[in-house]
Amino acid sequence: TIHHVVEVTQEENVLRFAPRDGAKQSRALAGTTRALVNNMVTGVSTGFERKLALTGVGYRAQAQGKKLNLTLGFSHPVEYELPEGITAETPSNTEVVIRGIDKQQVGQVAAEVRAFRPDR
Repeated sequence: TIHHVVEVTQEENVLRFAPRDGAKQSRALAGTTRALVNNMVTGVSTGFERKLALTGVGYRAQAQGKKLNLTLGFSHPVEYELPEGITAETPSNTEVVIRGIDKQQVGQVAAEVRAFRPDR
């Protein structure tokens, strides 16, 4: 739903977002709403991706369906279950490409994968 202080109008193929009044918060909400809708359109049309590189001796990644298997120097492999709407590819053993239509979710998954072994 759109906040009541933001007015949305459609002119042919263009959506316009404007504050209903001149208040600072109304202008901020209009800009935020425009950015969120723009990210939704971009996600559906082209999608979002994050590229992660594994740097370390023996570090490896392998995508298997909805799971990402990571070997990060621990005594056990790390298995990460990908959420719905997110895909992962491993072009090489040390590269992981995370893709999806939701910008926030793609960033969150990338952060969770990176948190297993953060850079020092």
